[in-house]
Amino acid sequence: MEQSATHDPTLVVGVDGSEASVEALRQAQRLAVPLGARVLATAYWDDPQVYAGYVAMGIDHFEERVRTVLNQALEQAFGQDTPPNIVPRVIRGHPRDSLIDASRHADMIVVGRRGHGGFGGLLLGSVSSACVAHAHCPVLVVHSPEKAQGKDPL
Repeated sequence: MEQSATHDPTLVVGVDGSEASVEALRQAQRLAVPLGARVLATAYWDDPQVYAGYVAMGIDHFEERVRTVLNQALEQAFGQDTPPNIVPRVIRGHPRDSLIDASRHADMIVVGRRGHGGFGGLLLGSVSSACVAHAHCPVLVVHSPEKAQGKDPL
């Protein structure tokens, strides 16, 4: 990550509330501290394709739910005191496309290997694979702590 006088290094983390995304937050922070980088902790939402059906069932307020998932993930990763270089952001858009777009201005994208954590359906498909294949910057794919310790055979 090349630093210049006009560019603060930026790591973008995709957060969906899963254990892997919480670990991605931790790993991004470990990298950011010695680099003096900021970490954009991003959670994504969009209206489902059948939005009217969700509203009819009383399922709405998607942005607020995603914000809650993001705040819980930050607390799980860092406790009550989120480090000052971490900037939480809730963004409307599909995670895959939005992260690839964010990679144009980021020094690194950090994502968990598998999503579908605290907000079912937030990450559809293989976001990490899409980022690896299409991002405009380096991508770090993080396993959940259980996988890193060999507890999960998959």
